[in-house]
Amino acid sequence: MSMSTMKIVSVVGARPEFIQATPVSRALRERHHEVLVHTGQHYDYAMSGAFFQDLGTPQPDYTLDVGSGSHAAQTAANLVRIEEVLQAERPNLVIVRGDTNSTIAGALAASKLHIPLAHIEAGERSYDRRMPEEINRVVTDTLADSLFCVSRTARSRLDTERVAGAAWWVGDVLFDSMLAFLPLARTRSRILERLGLRAGHFSLMTVHRAANTDDGSRLTSLVNAVNAVDETVVFPVHPRTRAALAANHLELAPNVLAVDPLGYFEMVSLEENARLIATDSGGVQREAYFLSRPCLTLRDETEWTETVEVGWNRLVGVETDAILEAWKGFSPPANHPPLFGYGDASQRITRILEGDVSAALQTGEIQDSEKSMGSNDNGAVLTAAGLEGIRA
Repeated sequence: MSMSTMKIVSVVGARPEFIQATPVSRALRERHHEVLVHTGQHYDYAMSGAFFQDLGTPQPDYTLDVGSGSHAAQTAANLVRIEEVLQAERPNLVIVRGDTNSTIAGALAASKLHIPLAHIEAGERSYDRRMPEEINRVVTDTLADSLFCVSRTARSRLDTERVAGAAWWVGDVLFDSMLAFLPLARTRSRILERLGLRAGHFSLMTVHRAANTDDGSRLTSLVNAVNAVDETVVFPVHPRTRAALAANHLELAPNVLAVDPLGYFEMVSLEENARLIATDSGGVQREAYFLSRPCLTLRDETEWTETVEVGWNRLVGVETDAILEAWKGFSPPANHPPLFGYGDASQRITRILEGDVSAALQTGEIQDSEKSMGSNDNGAVLTAAGLEGIRA
């Protein structure tokens, strides 16, 4: 593609995609016309509208109101409505990100209309085909013309899979957002005061994966573990998880502060100030790493194997005893390498899409921008070279 102005349709539908879209939209809109399509996969204010307001993400040009439903129903509704948008707009390019039903629907619609497709966060794999997200990733990567990878590991994986599209390691646009918005989160969020928390004296837990919420025995094991933890645990409860807790007649102990889903600034504030984070979310695993927070992954596998390999993330599954042992004893090493780039992934993606690969990767490696974000109240110094944090 040339440096001439492009019309680009960007598809978003869920919380991680809203966060990722913001820095990419800003970079693209400096020279190009972006049409933002919100599928409505996450549709209530806490899971959707709050992120557009907090982050200053451009308001969607189209809201498709797909809502909830089975994977087949949601994907099919997305596919029909995205195709209608693409036929009306006739863009030069479609961008999808991540691994949601909105992702695969956008990829299929673009491919069937022969519109070039870019996939941000390409090459991630859990190698668990029981996960609908894994199917979405593999199919989208197979269809994409341009594949933008968060890590070197993902880039190498696509080489091994011999995908047809062109793949680049550009870094993580989620990290771009963290660098841009952490200072605002520190000044705007009052979540610690509202919940009566002290930095470093609580843990944070999120659970939303269908594998954990739809299996009563797994969810029971997770609840038994968090109820037995001897510290305060803040638990933002996803709507799916709240329904599953009620369906399984599970109650949380007094040490667990169950709160409604939070906006981005509140969530980042909790992540930065938590002693430890336990999650089944891929996005939260990465945010924990950006902020140098020890992370326990409440799954049997993870796409973010690099964080496990360097010792900052531990796979604990859902067995109560394993979770409690790690909750008390897990301590990451001092070394904290910059696995996910240096906070300029959005600019690199834009330059590559414009055809200026040499400008985006002029040295063949992502260079340290030495971009500082100052320090928090705990004295943690956060930089693009690693977001070094105080470790308990």
